Amino acid sequence: MTDLAAVKAALKTQAVETPSWAYGNSGTRFKVFAQAGVPRDPWEKLQDAAKVHEFTGVAPTVALHIPWDEVDDYAALAKYAEERGLRLGAINSNTFQDDDYRLGSVCHPDAAVRRKAIGHLLACVDVMDATGSRDLKLWFADGTNYPGQDDIRARQERLADGLAQVYERLGEGQRMLLEYKFFEPAFYATDVPDWGTAYAHCLMLGDRARVVVDTGHHAPGTNIEFIVATLLREGKLGGFDFNSRFYADDDLMAGAADPFQLFRIMYEVVRGGGLGPDVAFMLDQCHNIEAKIPAVIRSVMNVQEATAKALLVDREALASAQREGDVLGANAVLMDAYNTDVRPLLREVREETGLDPDPVAAYARSGWARKIVAERVGGQQAGWGA
Repeated sequence: MTDLAAVKAALKTQAVETPSWAYGNSGTRFKVFAQAGVPRDPWEKLQDAAKVHEFTGVAPTVALHIPWDEVDDYAALAKYAEERGLRLGAINSNTFQDDDYRLGSVCHPDAAVRRKAIGHLLACVDVMDATGSRDLKLWFADGTNYPGQDDIRARQERLADGLAQVYERLGEGQRMLLEYKFFEPAFYATDVPDWGTAYAHCLMLGDRARVVVDTGHHAPGTNIEFIVATLLREGKLGGFDFNSRFYADDDLMAGAADPFQLFRIMYEVVRGGGLGPDVAFMLDQCHNIEAKIPAVIRSVMNVQEATAKALLVDREALASAQREGDVLGANAVLMDAYNTDVRPLLREVREETGLDPDPVAAYARSGWARKIVAERVGGQQAGWGA
């Protein structure tokens, strides 16, 4: 039997990091769609993130993207976040929006371009020092479009060398999280295309290098929960980028395309002891046509619901059925948990912690949306590249 008190206690300690870029303007490859009231700078992004945390109670950290969130005084930005009940989370680097990176960044054949890219990554660690952030999150758009364009093995050696230089710079308590993506923008060969490549590099680097699993960055049919289980077993799962996708892009709200998959992933997290601060639960989403703050709130709630269902799995009954080779019985145990309506349970959890049981409705009543539309007039709205 499942201990409901223990389930509630676990849900109350859960934390989901929201991304600063989710609050800015975004769009498709063809058009960026502007919305009224969108933040114009990192300070206003933190204001919106504070509202998400205010109504969900489980979003206390905000990831930054450099240089999109560049400011003159990062310590002051961290203090501003703290005054609003937040902390600054992972620092995300950007080595894909510069003309010099046309043929790659840390894997580029030109040593001067590689030095430039590594210099940016080292500068991101400086930002971490100022903000008190634990994690440096790396995603590289590096790759090639044509056979023979560059030496595949040499690019891996350049990548390893660049990562080693940055890893050596990390301070006490700081980590490097390496993300992978099996294609895009490179069409022929991507330099970090899968979890195995990311894992191999992290293994060479040391204990403070971990793999990030972006739930939208896999080929159709990939068993993501297997990847999660394996990385947890190896002590190499550093965090998630939660999002969802139907075809190839990955910017839909977490759980939007396949909530059952998100449940299966979260079960392996629970099963593997990953429901804690050692694994960073982050959103990585851009809200193009939907209102941004409510979309972030809904995403956080979707992660909570998947987690609650995962916690409700009767693990004793499941283990018994597995030992006995009861295929249908074992599957039924999982399905019983997944088919449970956990919304009443989560309403109880919120009420017990002094929150409104319906975060989306509470935000709508707060008047914040009307306030920012009225006040954020003029200036340059934040968006891709800013």
